[in-house]
Amino acid sequence: MTNEKKTSKGKIFLALALAVLVVGGYYGFKFYKVYFAPNTTGKEKYLYVRTGAQLDDLFEELRRKDILTEIGTFSQAAAKMDLARSLKPGRYKLNKGMSNRSIINMLKSGNQDPVKLKFQNLRKKENFAGYLSRNLEPDSLTFIKLLDSAALIEKYGFNKDNSYVMFIPNTYEMYWNVTAAEFFERMHKEYEKFWTDERKQKAAALNLSPVQVSILASIVDAEALYDKEMPTIAGLYLNRLNKGILLQADPTVIFANDDFTVKRVTNSLLQVQSRYNTYKYAGLPPGPIMMPSINAIDAVLNREKNNYIYMCAKEDFSGYHNFAVTVQEHELNAKKYRDALNKRNIYK
Repeated sequence: MTNEKKTSKGKIFLALALAVLVVGGYYGFKFYKVYFAPNTTGKEKYLYVRTGAQLDDLFEELRRKDILTEIGTFSQAAAKMDLARSLKPGRYKLNKGMSNRSIINMLKSGNQDPVKLKFQNLRKKENFAGYLSRNLEPDSLTFIKLLDSAALIEKYGFNKDNSYVMFIPNTYEMYWNVTAAEFFERMHKEYEKFWTDERKQKAAALNLSPVQVSILASIVDAEALYDKEMPTIAGLYLNRLNKGILLQADPTVIFANDDFTVKRVTNSLLQVQSRYNTYKYAGLPPGPIMMPSINAIDAVLNREKNNYIYMCAKEDFSGYHNFAVTVQEHELNAKKYRDALNKRNIYK
């Protein structure tokens, strides 16, 4: 073979090799772009996949939140990796630089990021249901229906009036797509965990059930601006209960009137016909007037032993109270507070 022919064959081989490299490089880069290239836009974002969602719903969510740099490559990868058949609902955290492959594997495995629920001082069941629906998949109506479901709440030993005490304010982790029924089951387990033998024994020593402790704690919580006053207020109300004296707790009247803008409880408000009006009805109301905090529950269980029967907000509007044993002392305290309200033109 002549040198000229060898050179010609070498050039052909080189050209073929170069063509293979170019074509291979093209398809290799395309493969990389579809599966392994970073494809999220900027900072971390959360992707929500609702229960029963289809691939089209997922694409709409991705577009709406501008999560991906290239929706086209994701669509190709989703088709090749059969995402449509294995898409799992949930709340997924997408970090900067994630590839299509890592996102799709996350969605197929259901490896979602849990939600941290932190609730306290929520006044009514409707407030609670609204909070839950903003942080979990079920809507507020679904939660309300279960809160008012006799079959469900009786299963846990509560009724429609007192079921709200089952929710112990704290921080909990759970998945966004938890069902309402699963959420209630979890909360009941937390309730049982909270009511230890020690707490139950303390409640029994007060001749109260855990539910009654929580109802009283809700009143203490509503009265006390400062936690350190809670044991004193709890002791006062327990004195009234034990002596058969009406509780006459202003927060229960405000609750009964369903007007939480009230700053001064007037005689007209006291006329409301409601079992929650402790100026008219003896003993505890049928349910809590707000979600009682752990501090308030423990304040009742560890109440201060005192002889107080009366309390009135201090006239300096500090949020503290003047306590009294006799009605004469109380009338003096009440006059000072009324005068302070009048001076500031607060009449309702």
